[in-house]
Amino acid sequence: MKAKVGDQVVTEGAHVDSPRRLGRVVAVSGQDGEPPYRVQWTDGHESLWFPGPDSRVLSDDEAASPH
Repeated sequence: MKAKVGDQVVTEGAHVDSPRRLGRVVAVSGQDGEPPYRVQWTDGHESLWFPGPDSRVLSDDEAASPH
């Protein structure tokens, strides 16, 4: 997985009642866009994020397009 500053990240809920988490990459710590990423979540919390199998990165173009 590769990301750049400004990309949107999505982590699906691991359990049926867990909400989807959305955030924006504010820093990339790995080489060549590799994780970990510093992410600011929609609730304002910021954390170091290591994406799992239930996660994905959306470029600015993908995040802006209607689904």
